[in-house]
Amino acid sequence: MTTAQPLAGVRIVITRAIEQARELKGRLEEMGATVLLFPVVSFSEPSDTKALDEAIRSLSEFDWILFTSANAARFFASRCRKLGVEHTSGELVRCAAVGPATASAVAAEGFAVDYVAKEFVGTALARELGAALAGKKILLPRSERARPDLPDALKTAGAKVTEVVAYHTGGVGAVDPAVTMAIRKADVDLVSFFSPSAVENLRSELGDETLTRLAAKAAFAAVGPVTAAALRSAGLRVAVEAPLATAESMASAIADYFSASARSQAGNL
Repeated sequence: MTTAQPLAGVRIVITRAIEQARELKGRLEEMGATVLLFPVVSFSEPSDTKALDEAIRSLSEFDWILFTSANAARFFASRCRKLGVEHTSGELVRCAAVGPATASAVAAEGFAVDYVAKEFVGTALARELGAALAGKKILLPRSERARPDLPDALKTAGAKVTEVVAYHTGGVGAVDPAVTMAIRKADVDLVSFFSPSAVENLRSELGDETLTRLAAKAAFAAVGPVTAAALRSAGLRVAVEAPLATAESMASAIADYFSASARSQAGNL
């Protein structure tokens, strides 16, 4: 293991959807890691778009759109395009995002980003914007599996919330059987998670006994406090917590963890 390749010989599992894992995979491989893709989360358009379509067609009636994930921005914008609704004018509605990764996705879809939460959790938007949301009409496009914390906090702040399902969060996608076998045999060094859904789906896919065996040999990495909390709720120790939902943040946090482990082992020799 060298400074140039701090992850040489390390086997890392990425549980993100394939289309979202490419950047992190590339960065980890540059650092010398062997990367295994195990997409335990998949995303698709919702089967029923009636409420979403009604909200999109009445965008001008809302004061704010709050985006809590890059997926929310992408699927919402895609539906706008399919309906032929212009969404790129900053005059229509103000937009807020949870964290820089979500803000980048929102901006890439043509929305003007008026506010980015300083703390990268959904409820931070309600807490930080505070009085600015009182009496305002808020549109909240999310997954059907999103937690109720944010809409509850918004309502407590006096906002009028319209929550719509912008995308569906599904289960395990296509997986290489060799990767599945490696995970079941715990022949990996670290498993990374970007959402509570990924934690839930992996637990469902592997079963508690296999997951416990995996946890005895491999470290677990999470993006942000919400995903970390989901791991702890499942009885799993969080060895790495990346502060930002970006490939660079996760890769750096993982490299720091293994570099620290290597130094500790060297010191014990």
